[in-house]
Amino acid sequence: MSESPPFPRRLLAPRHWPAWLGVGFIRLLVLLPAPWILALGAAFSGAASPLLRTRRHVIARNLELCFPDMDAAQREALRFEATREMGRMLGEFALGWFASDARLARLRVDLEGLEHLEAARHSGRGVLLVGGHFSHLELCARLISHRIRIAGMYRRMDSDVFEYMVLRARLRYADTMFDKDQLRACVKYLKRGGTVWYAPDQDMRGKDAVFAPFFGIPASTITATHHLARLSGAAVIPFFHRRAPDGGYVLRLDAPLENFPGNDVVADTARVNAAIERMVREAPAQYLWAHKRFKTRPEGMPPAY
Repeated sequence: MSESPPFPRRLLAPRHWPAWLGVGFIRLLVLLPAPWILALGAAFSGAASPLLRTRRHVIARNLELCFPDMDAAQREALRFEATREMGRMLGEFALGWFASDARLARLRVDLEGLEHLEAARHSGRGVLLVGGHFSHLELCARLISHRIRIAGMYRRMDSDVFEYMVLRARLRYADTMFDKDQLRACVKYLKRGGTVWYAPDQDMRGKDAVFAPFFGIPASTITATHHLARLSGAAVIPFFHRRAPDGGYVLRLDAPLENFPGNDVVADTARVNAAIERMVREAPAQYLWAHKRFKTRPEGMPPAY
């Protein structure tokens, strides 16, 4: 594991005190039993839903675009549950960041498909675990780290306090963390046989993005999966996780994408989106529908939101 980042004394300034109060609240939350944390998060998010008009609209619009065959009642039920998932997500982030290993060992975790990763490692290849933004992504990244050594790719947080605390927490279980500007270091890590987890399913504008179908809709998608696999020779393994009805977690590593990467970056990116779409269809309420996935549109297409 990497060393924790040094503490910046500037974070003691009064302007950061509200963020420290937020960190303190999250740490206190983790003292509760896990089922209570999820129930409180769901109840809070459900109660606050009328105040989150913009997010409610985004969720409803995403569901309308992605599930056109559902009737209005079905989509409303899914929207309501997806809203409650936002609260559960906060609780599961808290557990992923701050719960002890002993505490997490009490969670039931079913891990499927580990043989795919072991086969790739046996052949000397690095592995890219490609997943999606589900409510439990942070917690499940830590849960799988109990079985395999991983690194992660992430985007820096806006709050300096949370950036310090979360990076420190992640480095307790991850080999290292790469931000979006450290692709060269990430390639070197993969070439040495490392395993990197990341989720490329958010709308990120820039030259390194193409339009590829996601639920049949052109979605601006970063091409990093194609380039990282091409430069490092890593196997690309879809990594799916879901919360089971009994509160346990199912983690699944699928077979590596065959003949990946190819010569067509758009086709490869479409394959990655298709893998994530399959994950979403298995647990649609647990996906982060509050993100404006279709904000960037091809030229000539009307705004989605």
